[in-house]
Amino acid sequence: MSDKPAITSSELGVLWLTYQEKTMILRILEHFIEKADDEKAKDIMTNLYGEINNYVGRIKDTLQNEGAVIPVGFTDQDVNKDVPKLYDNGFDIMFVRLLKEISMALHSLNITMCYREDLVILFKELTAITQQYYNLCTQYLLEKGLLIKSPHVTMPKSIEFVKDNSYMGGLAINPFSEKRALNTVEVAQIHHAIESNVFGLEMITGFAQCANEKEVKVYFNEGVELAKGIVKELSEVFIQGGIPVPQTPGGNATRSTIAPFSDKLMMYCVSLFCSFSMGSGSIGTAFSLRNDIPAKMAIFMKDIFEYAHKGGKIMIKNGWMEEPPQMEERKQIIKK
Repeated sequence: MSDKPAITSSELGVLWLTYQEKTMILRILEHFIEKADDEKAKDIMTNLYGEINNYVGRIKDTLQNEGAVIPVGFTDQDVNKDVPKLYDNGFDIMFVRLLKEISMALHSLNITMCYREDLVILFKELTAITQQYYNLCTQYLLEKGLLIKSPHVTMPKSIEFVKDNSYMGGLAINPFSEKRALNTVEVAQIHHAIESNVFGLEMITGFAQCANEKEVKVYFNEGVELAKGIVKELSEVFIQGGIPVPQTPGGNATRSTIAPFSDKLMMYCVSLFCSFSMGSGSIGTAFSLRNDIPAKMAIFMKDIFEYAHKGGKIMIKNGWMEEPPQMEERKQIIKK
């Protein structure tokens, strides 16, 4: 018997979610490593694979020691390594970089929901590894010229305070209202949103090309149009402010129509990205003081939520949505 305290419901929940995410990443890496044509990129992904595989084993051991069933997650059946490349031109490392960005946010949040010291340590270690590989991916993409930095700005020479409410001008309902120049906090959030959606556009384009189920293919095509709309709207904000619009020079879908991943895995990946996008949008809204920007973000988040909800229904219909561990059904127990 373990001398450690039993894990709580929240600890079980974050372990379960982490197992789902990490097994998905392992399957994606297996395809990318097999098809990598750049040795440095292959080394980054191979080393990351080893790190993640180790932590998947630790999570499995923890669940077994607690007497909990091991989730299915994503297995060898969800990846086909012996198919043509679905993406080219640095897309593999771009994909890994965004996955590590999502993981950083999840691991930091997971720490706050853990109490047992070994689990806090586990997520602290995962956070450190994720930060390490996020930086490796970023530096790789910069060296290869595949990542566009946000625009430069003249450094401030004095401290300024907001003098009146016109600073918040720019309501979408009044297109003739005065719009001040974007501040650097707003530029950072918009640049990040454009960059993420440009990448998401390429990712889901590839998914649409190779999806097996017609309903899934149609769903991914809808996602392509949604990402295009978001990129167009946010790019217009930059254009109006005379700010360069980021254009990712790398990462594109090939002509292949043979799926390296199962429809189940691709649907889960899109669901994960939608959740991340809504979270990022909420942060962008919270830190923007120009009223037209939160108004746009709110519409985007509503559209993304509805899109993700539709995807959830497709996953349930096809038996692809693994159910998280449930709390006791007290009313049913009492009835029995």
